[in-house]
Amino acid sequence: MVTAPRIDPTLDLFDAIEGLKRDLNAVVLAHFYQDPDIQDVADFIGDSLQLAREAARTEADVIVFCGVHFMAETAKILNPDRLVLLPDLKAGCSLADGCPAPAFRRFLDRHPDHFVVSYVNCSAEVKAMSDVIVTSSNAKTIIDRIPPERPIVFAPDQHLGRYLIQQTGRDMVLWPGACQVHEIFSEKRILQLKTRHPEAEIIAHPECEAAVLRHADHIGSTRSLLEHVVASPASAFIVATEPGIIHQMERRTEGQNKRFIPAPPDSSCACNECPHMRLNTLEKLYLSMRLRSPRLEMPADLIEKARVPIDRMLEWS
Repeated sequence: MVTAPRIDPTLDLFDAIEGLKRDLNAVVLAHFYQDPDIQDVADFIGDSLQLAREAARTEADVIVFCGVHFMAETAKILNPDRLVLLPDLKAGCSLADGCPAPAFRRFLDRHPDHFVVSYVNCSAEVKAMSDVIVTSSNAKTIIDRIPPERPIVFAPDQHLGRYLIQQTGRDMVLWPGACQVHEIFSEKRILQLKTRHPEAEIIAHPECEAAVLRHADHIGSTRSLLEHVVASPASAFIVATEPGIIHQMERRTEGQNKRFIPAPPDSSCACNECPHMRLNTLEKLYLSMRLRSPRLEMPADLIEKARVPIDRMLEWS
């Protein structure tokens, strides 16, 4: 049994991480859904599109990705010669796990000649089978560029896919996947919250089910939700996405007396928190930098194939 390295309990992890950044010439990228402590120590915080762009332009020698596995894979695909660290390699994604590459290959074989649009929440192997990658920020823009006579497969999020069908007017064949966090928000309990807080706007990520989205005052990516609460005159918001984003909402609206109410799941559990995102901790971030591990490694041929649709996404965005 391998014993985890010990951390001096008197160590100031924030200072130690800053020192390691300098020593390694490292950049720490963090998703909005990460623990607030990680967000506070990160060099850049963003949604999947913002993080992909930042990974593409960085000049750091080491990229420490505080997110989930597919995000770190994207950083490695864009930086094959750089060291990419993920504080916890077990930080996966229910969407990516629910679309295994062999099954997706069989799915595509049943839909030949379709243009394959894959949401960024998928494995590198699935990306390599795709024509273009999208995020919730740029999906409509990219789908609008596909020739209207070309049929489309969209994977792996069926709820985002249905929302995009409404937004673009394009019929698409959907892979039947869903995010375990966004699928558990309770329409009934959100409406109960709205009754108690009639002044609150409901804001929702398009990965939510249609029953939730139809009550939303604003639907958008995590970045879009954040920009909306900053600009909106409303004083309260019911937030139907992973509650890690609320830390940034509070920071960006400091002094504006705005309240942010996490949308509840259909039970009393903390299921609205992504269990994969929460595997990363400040302690694991420090150790990953100190030990230069765990490292994300990928075969060169997979990197080459998966980069094509990612580069197309960055170009079309």
